[in-house]
Amino acid sequence: MGTEEAEQHNGPGPVVVPAPHPRKGLASWALDLLESVAVRLGHDKTKPLHWLSGNFGPVVDETPPAPDLPVRGHLPECLNGEFVRVGPNPKFVPVAGYHWFDGDGMIHAMRIKDGKAAYVSRYVKTARLKQEEYFGGAKFMKIGDLKGFFGLFMVQMQQLRKKFKVLDFTYGYGTANTALIYHHGKLMALSEADKPYVVKVLEDGDLQTLGLLDYDKRLKHSFTAHPKVDPFTDEMFTFGYSHEPPYCTYRVITKDGAMLDPVPITIPESVMMHDFAITENYSIFMDLPLLFRPKEMVKNGEFIYKFDPTKKARFGILQRYAKDDKLIRWFELPNCFIFHNANAWEEGDEVVLITCRLENPDLDKVNGHQSDKLENFGNELYEMRFNMKSGAASQKQLSVSAVDFPRVNESYTGRKSEVNVIDAKTMSADPVAVVELPNRVPYGFHAFFVNEEQLAQQAEGR
Repeated sequence: MGTEEAEQHNGPGPVVVPAPHPRKGLASWALDLLESVAVRLGHDKTKPLHWLSGNFGPVVDETPPAPDLPVRGHLPECLNGEFVRVGPNPKFVPVAGYHWFDGDGMIHAMRIKDGKAAYVSRYVKTARLKQEEYFGGAKFMKIGDLKGFFGLFMVQMQQLRKKFKVLDFTYGYGTANTALIYHHGKLMALSEADKPYVVKVLEDGDLQTLGLLDYDKRLKHSFTAHPKVDPFTDEMFTFGYSHEPPYCTYRVITKDGAMLDPVPITIPESVMMHDFAITENYSIFMDLPLLFRPKEMVKNGEFIYKFDPTKKARFGILQRYAKDDKLIRWFELPNCFIFHNANAWEEGDEVVLITCRLENPDLDKVNGHQSDKLENFGNELYEMRFNMKSGAASQKQLSVSAVDFPRVNESYTGRKSEVNVIDAKTMSADPVAVVELPNRVPYGFHAFFVNEEQLAQQAEGR
C-alpha cells in the first residue's frame, strides 16, 4: 500500500504549539461597538437558548484532578485506563446566537487504576480559546449566528477582525469539541473545521494540551471529527470537507504517523460530510444533500445549512489506497442524511454499511430557543448494501427511531462482527460500581477509553 510514498514521509512532525497574536486597540474597540449595535438591532436576546440551559449549560470552571473519589460497589482491578469525553462548553457568554455545535471543547475524564477513580475536566487550549481569554470575552463568529442577513453581518465582522489583525487565524479557529481518537501514540481532540489537537494524559489523570498536529505541514485542510483507525494495520483514514473546491479531500496516515498525499474526491457542491466509513479494502464517502447555502441564508432568512429533500443520497466507494478518485463507484439511495455510521464491512460482492439514517433534518432546530421542538431528528438504524459487481444499492430498516452516536468494538472497525448471546439469569440489575463525581458534567458528544498501554505510549511521546 503506498510503501514508497510512506518512506518519503517518516512521521507526523512535531506538535505545533499555537501562539496567536491578537490585538487590542482602536480597531478592536470600533468593531466591538459596531457589533454591539447590530446585535441590539438585529438579534432577539430575550429568548433563552435551549443549548445553554439545563444540563446543556456550561460549567464555569475546570476541575483539577480529584483523586480517590467515593465508589459505591467496586471497580474491577483489571479495569485500568482513562475514560475521556469531549463536548461544547463555552467559556464566555455568546455575543448573539449559539448552536449546539458551538462551544469551546472541554474534556471530562475519569482515571481508573487499581480499583480507584479520579476525575478531571480541562478545556482544550485551542488558538481560538487562547485569543478569547486574551480579550476576556467571545470574539469569534458562532455557527448559531449564521441565519438571515444578520448571519452575513457576522461573517463580515469576522473578516474585518481578521483583516485588521484583531484576531489571528494563523493556527485556525476550531473548538476541538466533537470527538477524540488515539493514533500513533497520541490522543487527539477533534472538530471538523480544524486540525487535530494533541492532548496528553498525565500520571494523575490530568490533561495537558500539547498543540496542533499538522503532519509536518502536509495537512492544509480541515480534518474530520470521525477518522477511522484500522485495528489490523494501525493506519488512520480521514478526510476534510470544504466550502470551496475540492469539496472533499481524502487522506491516509500510516501506522508510523506519516500523512500521504491528498486525494480530492469530486462531488458537485459543498455538503456537510460529518462521517465516513472504511472496510478492509474500501473507503465510503457520503454525498448527502445537507447543503451550504449562504445566498439563501441572506435572501430567505434561513440557516446557512439547508437540507434539500428533492436530491438523492449518494455513496462513493473507493479503494483505500487509491491515488485519485477516477475509479470511485457512486451509488444512489432515497433521500436522507447521516451524521454517524456504526460500521462497514465486505460480504462477497457487496459492501455493507450500518448507519443512523435521518429524513429531512433541520439543523436550525439545534440552533433553537427553549420553546423550539426538536422534530425531524429521529435516527433509525439502517443496513445499506452496495453491490460492487452489479452497481445495485439497497437498504433496510433495522430499528424504529433510536438514538445516534453508534459505537462498536473498535477492534472490529471495517470488519464484520458477531452477536454474543448471554444468559440473562446471571446478570445483576445493579451496576458493578457507581463513582460519585465532585461536580456536574454537562451533556456532550463523543467519548473514548484510553487503555493503560496507550497511556504509557503517549507518556513516552512515541
